[in-house]
Order: sequence, then structure tokens, then C-alpha cells
Amino acid sequence: MRFPETFLWGCATSAYQIEGSPLADGAGPSIWERFAHTPGMMHNDDHGDIACDHYHRFRDDVKLMRDLGLTSYRFSIAWARILPAGTGAVNQKGLDFYRQLVDALREGGITPMATLYHWDLPEALDDRGGWLNRDSADWFAEYATTCFEALDDRVPLWVTLNEPWVVTDGGYLHGVLAPGHRSPYETARVTHHLMRAHGAAVQAYRAVGKHQIGLVVNLEPKYPASDRAEDRAATQRADAYMNRQYLDPALKGSYPPEMRDIFGDAWRDWPAADLEQIRQPIDFLGVNYYTRGLTAHDATAWPLRARTRRVPQATYTETDWEVYEQGLTDILTWVKQRYGDIPLYVTENGAAFYDPPVAAADGVHDPLRIDYLRRHLRAVHKAIAQGADVRGYYLWSLLDNLEWSLGFAKRFGIVHVNYETLQRTPKDSAKFYAEVIASHGESLSD
Repeated sequence: MRFPETFLWGCATSAYQIEGSPLADGAGPSIWERFAHTPGMMHNDDHGDIACDHYHRFRDDVKLMRDLGLTSYRFSIAWARILPAGTGAVNQKGLDFYRQLVDALREGGITPMATLYHWDLPEALDDRGGWLNRDSADWFAEYATTCFEALDDRVPLWVTLNEPWVVTDGGYLHGVLAPGHRSPYETARVTHHLMRAHGAAVQAYRAVGKHQIGLVVNLEPKYPASDRAEDRAATQRADAYMNRQYLDPALKGSYPPEMRDIFGDAWRDWPAADLEQIRQPIDFLGVNYYTRGLTAHDATAWPLRARTRRVPQATYTETDWEVYEQGLTDILTWVKQRYGDIPLYVTENGAAFYDPPVAAADGVHDPLRIDYLRRHLRAVHKAIAQGADVRGYYLWSLLDNLEWSLGFAKRFGIVHVNYETLQRTPKDSAKFYAEVIASHGESLSD
């Protein structure tokens, strides 16, 4: 079970979920600030004003990472901390926060991986149309360039977008995430503009950057619930919508043909020049994996005419996702088969299981999470053995945090956070992960 010697062992977080103080030191508001403070949009009306207070406690959190033995840490930069109006004047205090964070990581021997966009578009840009505005690709390139010029001397791994599928499906089709819209016409347009923004940021990096840049997508392998032709067709649509919708344009220069079937006249024939811009060579691909989709035809399920079947007697997490580690092996090897030998990182993988609000005196015991991690780390090793060029694993998440519209109700962290006192307590899963890292994976054979 030993992993390659250069394999990166990490954890991942995002800015709005852990930082708190979203308006501190000259920062501007984001769409999540607006969404979270709109009554009824968040579980229990939770919001990120304090979150885990990482903004003030980042040095303590970096010490936690060092104690775990992490060799890398994936975090996101809050766009509105850097450019409060989205474009124009730079907020140096915002850049200083990330400089200090990155310096603390490097002092601890931890390689930073910075994500430019983890869903928190500046509110000022949303007021100008946000991702619906074609100019959004230029806005993003300006912001990205500001970050590259300030931090590329100390950040070797960059990510343009995190999970564009979630941005579009949750934020523009179903309205359950910021900015809370519900329109297939907007969804199709935002998909394209996000991908144009990705391409523009990669172009900007090639002009000023010296290291590596990639894209992070959430992938969910789709398996037909039966051999019936209608279930197989539904599976193809679901796969195109969630997996190929973003990878095909980024890596092949075209969208899947099923997009027209899914969106109807909301889907356009995008200009060839746009697709050329999107298809920029990237240095790596990040894969976020949580579950699979056992897919069946359902004519009432808009817009895919497909529904995920529940699997009897399977284990499900607190977010109602089936635990299915084989799907991680399958999706990593599928990427290799379809897109070639692109370097891969598992940039998110983890599970929400019940943990008490207050840690007990003898710690936080989370055997289900340990079992989940053991299974999925073995699945990564299996994919490597089958030829996938997987170079690192980032567990989601370091800390219990604000789980977007689910608020603080679901805990993904391997470090428990008491939301009243903000005390951090490493769970048993943190100790398990530390042993895996220290043994370079050999402890997984136990």
C-alpha cells in the first residue's frame, strides 16, 4: 500500500466556510454574504460571519496541520478580500492575510495549493450580472493576475475554479446555493462563462506564473440501474451533465452533444473562438469525489429525465451520499482513459457523519469516518496501480465548518470545532490520517 515518494498528503478547505470576518480589513461582500443573510436560505439561518474564525486563528490551524504531518494544504482565496469591488482597486490587507498564511505553511514544510474561485463571487460583480455577464471572464482574469503577481513566488500549485457544476446546478438551476437563481437559460450561459473564465485565467498565468495551474471538478461516476435502454440513456445524460460538461470543453475543446438534449433551446452553439480560449493546456486536474450515481430513467425528473436510485443495505453519510469507494477508482481511471495521462490530484474526498456538538473528555470517536477514509485511500492506491497518475490526496475537510446552505448541521472535519467556543479537537480520524501519512500509506494494509 505504499504510495509514491513524492505523493502529497493534504487537507482542503474554502474561504467562506472557515475564515469568518468576511468584511474585515477592507474586504467587500460576496454573494454568499448576501445569500446567507437572506432569511430562509440557510439551515437555522446560519452564516459565515464567524465560521471557524480561521482569519484570526490561522497560525494555530497551521500548527494542527504540522502535527498531522500534512505535506500540502488546499485553501481558497476570497475574491472580495483582494478586489472589494471585484475589479479595480486592490486591498493590500487582503493580500497580506494570504501572504501570511502561505508563509506560515511554507515555514511548516507544507506545500500550498491555492484555489482562486470557490463560489464566493464579489457582490459588486453580481450586481453587474455576475457570471451571466460575458465580461466575467475578463474580471476573473484581472483578479487572477493580481493573485499570481502577489503570491506565485510562494504558491506552486494554483486552481482556477472549484466545482463549476455546483456553481451552475445549485446556484442557477435549482436556487439552493448563492446567488439563488432558477433558470435553465441562465444555467447554460453561466456554464459557458465559467469555462471562459477558466481559460482566461490559465492564459493570464502563462504570462506571469512560473509553476503549475489546473482545474478542479466534482466527478460522480454514473452506473445504469438496469440493462434497460432507457436507463442506459438516462445514465449517458447524467454523465454528460455532471462529468463531461466541464471536462470536454477544457480538455477536448467541445461540449458533449447531450447538452442540447438536456437544455433544449437554452443551450447555444457557442463560438469557436470561445472554445479555443477554454481549451488551454493545464498542468493537472483536480478530482473531487464523494459518491456514485446509480441512475434510472424518470420522465418527471427535470431536466435530465434521470434519477439516482437508493441502494438497499448500503451505508449512507449524513448528507445522504452512498459510501462507494470503487467509484473513486473507476472515475480516476476513466479520466485517464478518456482524456489521457494528465496528472491528477484527489482534491476533495471525505464524509459527514454525526459528531457531538461538544467534544468529550476522551476525544471524538468517529469510526465510520475512519472506515470511509481507509476504503477511499485504498481506492486511490488501486487507481495508481492501474496506471492513473495520481500525485496527491486532499481530505475534505481539515475542520468542521459551514457546509454552505446546510449551515453548521453537517460535520466533515477530522478536527472537531466547538462552534460556541471555537475550540479545536482532533478526532480519531485525524490520528488515523496522521498514521497513514507517517507510514506513506503502509498502515492501510493493517
